[in-house]
Amino acid sequence: MLQDNCDRPTDGPKISTQIDFIYLSEPDMIRAGVADMAACVDTMEEMFGLLHQGDYRMAGANNNSHGSVIIFPENSPFPDMPKATPDRRFMAMPAYLGGSFRTAGMKWYGSNIANRDKGLPRSILMFVLNDADTGAPLAFMSANLLSAYRTGAVPGVGARHLARKDSRVVGILGPGVMAKTSLSAFMAVCPQIDTVKVKGRGQKNLNAFLKWLGDTFPQITNVSVVDSVEEVVRNSDIVTFCSSGATGDPSTYPLIVREWINPGTFLAMPALCNVDEGMHAPEIRKVLDNTGLYEAWYEENPKPVHNSIPAVGIKFMDLISEGKMSPDQLEDLGKIVAGEAPGRNNHEEIIIMSVGGMPVEDVAWGTVVYRNALEKGIGVKLNLWDTPTLR
Repeated sequence: MLQDNCDRPTDGPKISTQIDFIYLSEPDMIRAGVADMAACVDTMEEMFGLLHQGDYRMAGANNNSHGSVIIFPENSPFPDMPKATPDRRFMAMPAYLGGSFRTAGMKWYGSNIANRDKGLPRSILMFVLNDADTGAPLAFMSANLLSAYRTGAVPGVGARHLARKDSRVVGILGPGVMAKTSLSAFMAVCPQIDTVKVKGRGQKNLNAFLKWLGDTFPQITNVSVVDSVEEVVRNSDIVTFCSSGATGDPSTYPLIVREWINPGTFLAMPALCNVDEGMHAPEIRKVLDNTGLYEAWYEENPKPVHNSIPAVGIKFMDLISEGKMSPDQLEDLGKIVAGEAPGRNNHEEIIIMSVGGMPVEDVAWGTVVYRNALEKGIGVKLNLWDTPTLR
């Protein structure tokens, strides 16, 4: 006998279509823990494990692209178009990260080195975090600190696995934001550091860095301002180049000379860097923060790529292309973090690590900060819609 369907409910539970997200200003980000460097280093380490597993995606057909960039021409027929200056660009950096994160996001920024004349940072950054299933926004957040801390944390991950545990002396080129966050990461993983040597171009930046250093790390009792890159490198246990500058001519990039380096030194390079022929030798360990990123850069840019991408890892890629270095000389940080390749083997090894910066880092740290903000009730709740007009 057929049953009458009229009395049965025709609809299931009502599903809400309302979408809310939170806005996090820079003060909100600070309250939510964006400047917790020890936690950021741990988060970056977890992210590198996921990179090694392949549980991530970035832009491009290769899934490893740094992002998509607008660069302005030196000469334009349009008088209102921005003129090319060092580091003048707009860039979108999207990524997805799996594991415990399972979120997607994109950092968007405009950059112009002339901003400093206006009292502004060189780059002004925002980040949007999205639900990986629906694509709905979860947060729209100020990203200058987000980007600075995730960038600095990567040299810290490298130092955790590749620097000597008894490292005491850090040499820094470029006393800016990147130097502060990189040193903070080194301090988180190598707490015996008590000496810093720093070289800068202007006294104002040097004075600001020295004040920050005294206020933040009073345990660093030996601080000296040096006049040359050689002095930055010589007799340092950890070296980092953090200076900004124009790309195009690698001969103008700060140079590392093999004979300056003591046995056991770890060099973390998140900025412009070149190396002399002595650094090509196989006994110098060469680590990339993500091999796929450098392969994507190499695929996407005119050769030699080091002209436009100043990371030292790209220098190594150019040397491989020229037959001057073997591909098996390059190591991957994710593989080291995953325990499938060795970290530091002994006190004598010289190890140089190239830091390119990746949007998966923003997704990882942005997700942690967002979840902290939710837990603490930080941020301004905004409504996208209750019900979408078009669907």
